[in-house]
Amino acid sequence: MAGFVRTPLRRAPSLAERNEYQVPNIKSQKKRVLTNEKARMRNKAVKSRIKTETKKVDEAIAAGDAAAAQEAAKKASRLLDKAASKGVVHKNTAANHKSSITKRVNSVEG
Repeated sequence: MAGFVRTPLRRAPSLAERNEYQVPNIKSQKKRVLTNEKARMRNKAVKSRIKTETKKVDEAIAAGDAAAAQEAAKKASRLLDKAASKGVVHKNTAANHKSSITKRVNSVEG
């Protein structure tokens, strides 16, 4: 077994990446496929933005800067509220994230 090389773990390709999904024949369903893809990409961007803003809060907390943490928490909370109103994340999930962020920010001040 001298020639055995272990490859790193990779994520399995999606059906779309392998071109193994069925393309619909019905016109309205073809439109739905396009619409769903647009929505998926938009949701992905919103979730990514939320994660970025949450990281900024954590960085400010780690630096011990209460004012910056408060400002970053405000931005993150606003993004979470918007995402919840658009249906990107569930409203309870958004509330839990906001609560967690607020608790961490308050620990820096106190």
